[in-house]
Amino acid sequence: MNHPLLDLAPLTAERFASIERGVAALLGTGQDVVVTQGEALLPLEGCIRSGARAGSTALNVVTGPYGTTFGNWLRGCGARVVDLAVPFDTAVTAEQVDAALTAHPEIDFVSLVHAEAATGNTNPAAAIGEVVRAHGALFMLDAVASVGAEPLLPDAWGVDLCVIGAQKAMGGPAGVSAVSVSERAWERFAANPAAPRRSYLSLLDWKERWIDGGRRALLHAPAQLEMLALEACLDRIAAEGLPAVMRRHAAAAAATRAGAAALPGLAPYVGAAEAAAPVATTLRTAPGLDASAVVAKALAAAPAVPLAAGGGALAAEMLRVNHYGRDASLAVVTDSLTALAAALDVPAEGAVAAAAGAWSALGA
Repeated sequence: MNHPLLDLAPLTAERFASIERGVAALLGTGQDVVVTQGEALLPLEGCIRSGARAGSTALNVVTGPYGTTFGNWLRGCGARVVDLAVPFDTAVTAEQVDAALTAHPEIDFVSLVHAEAATGNTNPAAAIGEVVRAHGALFMLDAVASVGAEPLLPDAWGVDLCVIGAQKAMGGPAGVSAVSVSERAWERFAANPAAPRRSYLSLLDWKERWIDGGRRALLHAPAQLEMLALEACLDRIAAEGLPAVMRRHAAAAAATRAGAAALPGLAPYVGAAEAAAPVATTLRTAPGLDASAVVAKALAAAPAVPLAAGGGALAAEMLRVNHYGRDASLAVVTDSLTALAAALDVPAEGAVAAAAGAWSALGA
């Protein structure tokens, strides 16, 4: 029996290249864009293993769990790593990055997560990019959680490696990702004898065999479903308009924070609203109130709401409302707050009204 999701014709090189152009347009970049066939950890690791090498020094900004992962990869490449770690309930500042670069002039690679969905913070990538550019280091930005939800301008910000994924604000699958690569980054990769070659992690393979070859022959058979889904995400964002998509995410974050403030026992985990990510709102539970238990009770009442407890050591004290993609809506925020109110055994009306007011104030 024929099935539209199973009986797919092979994706042509022309269609693949067209989707890459769509990603470049979304990012507003004139740099080379490579769409990678896997979750965003694939190009992130590929960027680090291509750009870091023995004898180099990297500044790794840690504002959540992914920063820890990047530091491990950088050390695995033989690089000396300077970790700039800040509390997960805050954002790093450009001044802190500048101080680290000044103290370690040998730094030639900087890694930063733009928005940390796991901890709910977002970092000032534009200001940090200006500092990194002045220092002359290569700048890698993990924009998986920020693309589509907040401004992202890799060229204007001096980002050499900007990695995105489709699974958050773009509303797509986790199995496809992309990276924009500056000319400086390509030169750095080519000069690194330890950069992956003939490997699934190799970005140089894509440069030499795909981009330099005129994008006529793909390196391997692409995953049609994921590529078509990425194309559909780009079309959907274009139809709604990127400013409207970002406004919807900002309104969802503001509505969640306002509504949660009306629920006893909950408070924003990220204290400053300007440091809070628009894709997910993290909430701190009061002492003696177990966050995992609250989430479990809320999900028992409303299994479809996008709630999760914090990971690892944060599981008892922090919970997260995911409001990205299609879930960046007032209805989803209201349902989430209602479920949390039920878990706390308190009325939901005040929280729902506060959320609606905050949503309307942003004109979403």
